[in-house]
Amino acid sequence: MKFGNASWGFREAPLEEQLKVTKELGLEVLELGIANAPKDLPLDACDETLAEVKALYEKYGIELCCAATGDDFTNGDKNDVAKIKKVTDICAKLGIKYLRIFAGFSPVAEVTGKRWDNMIECLKEVDGYAASKGVFMVVETHGGVNGYDDGVEHFLSTSSDPETLYKMMSQLPETVKVNFDPANLWAVGVKHPEEVYNKLKPRVAVVHLKDFADLPSGHLKPAACGESSMDWKEILKSLADFDGPALFEYENVEDVAEGSKRCYDYIKSLLK
Repeated sequence: MKFGNASWGFREAPLEEQLKVTKELGLEVLELGIANAPKDLPLDACDETLAEVKALYEKYGIELCCAATGDDFTNGDKNDVAKIKKVTDICAKLGIKYLRIFAGFSPVAEVTGKRWDNMIECLKEVDGYAASKGVFMVVETHGGVNGYDDGVEHFLSTSSDPETLYKMMSQLPETVKVNFDPANLWAVGVKHPEEVYNKLKPRVAVVHLKDFADLPSGHLKPAACGESSMDWKEILKSLADFDGPALFEYENVEDVAEGSKRCYDYIKSLLK
């Protein structure tokens, strides 16, 4: 695995700070956020700005192979297709290989009939465009999320319900890849996320590593790896021969550097 940092926890930090933290932790990769969060690279970034981004990655010796953006193809429209194509153009100019996207966040039971067909059509369209640019679309295993004052609640979506996810992937070209996030699966009640990985292994291009801790209210709190009862030993056993980017996605912005370090230290302790 090539260990690195995911972009979401760094959504309020300038890019150079993200790179500095990644370098100090001894990691190899930093996922670049594009048009999804406050400090992300904007959609209208000019070539001069893109050159500055490349120069910053080179300055810190961090690999620029992954990017992340936001979209929802389960809401019944195609408005995000044009956005994803623009993000893909940016990725192609930067030499980024993997673009993490979403299928969407609607409850899985609501994505049927025309809404399902629309989601599949959108994913096929952006995949075809990306393939022409040398970029892979990577769909994250992510449920829908309800936010509360004391935490979050995840619910099943098309990409977090295992059987629906398998169906989705069976209807999409092999060029559409998966961003395997075991904690997101755990958060919606999947007790053995490694089984999802094992079934989708040929399609998994990127991995996100994080955790969610239980709160007394029944809600979840974003946490560092190892802070839930999820069986990390079994997950890492399944990932033993994965040689792609494995990115720490500690989600709390207030202590993201320290939290990312806790994630890395925990994973290293299990790999010894």
